[in-house]
Amino acid sequence: MAKDVKPTRKNLMAIEERIELSERGHDTLEKKRDGLIMEFMDILDQAQDVRDQMDDRYERAQRAINMARAMEGDVSVRGAAAALKEHPEITTQSKNIMGVVVPQIESSKVKKSLDERGYGVVGTSARIDEAAEAYEELLETIILAAEVETAMKKMLTEIETTKRRVNALEFTLLPQLYENQEYIEQKLEEQEREEIFRMKKIKAKKEEEEAAERAEEEAESEAEEPLAADD
Repeated sequence: MAKDVKPTRKNLMAIEERIELSERGHDTLEKKRDGLIMEFMDILDQAQDVRDQMDDRYERAQRAINMARAMEGDVSVRGAAAALKEHPEITTQSKNIMGVVVPQIESSKVKKSLDERGYGVVGTSARIDEAAEAYEELLETIILAAEVETAMKKMLTEIETTKRRVNALEFTLLPQLYENQEYIEQKLEEQEREEIFRMKKIKAKKEEEEAAERAEEEAESEAEEPLAADD
């Protein structure tokens, strides 16, 4: 509360400095918030595209595996899947977007050639190859979706945090500082007016005393003049 602040010029200077810092911080956070929102919207569009792509590839993979099962049987499909020797590898790094650290997922050995899948070409049909290829593409899309979704969540969290800081400065701290500044300025003005009034009273009293002294001196002088004349 403003009344809890001691109305001194030192406190006024300190509050003015805090106001200046808070205003600069508010402007910086607003720019950061707006930049984060723009980046988030770009990632959101990318996430929507990846989701649509993932849905399409999932349906394609399901159709391919169902066709392979129907044509080759579950035993052949499972045998081809079990023949896989080199499993996909995933590595994670990080990148910085407007001060937000988001993951960057790199994958390898996801898409494979026929000889890299482990099962022999003889004894399998193109249906199994199509199913394998469809699921490899689906897995790549899932990895990309994981990267984009995680980045989107981290960006959204940072946006909410930044918005809370902006609101705290705009609606809580700065109004309180402005109120304290106004309170101290009013009190200092009152003190200055009181001081001026006091100085005027002192001056007037001094002038009255000086006038009284002069009048007394003049009266004494007038009283001495007749005595001098009698002598």
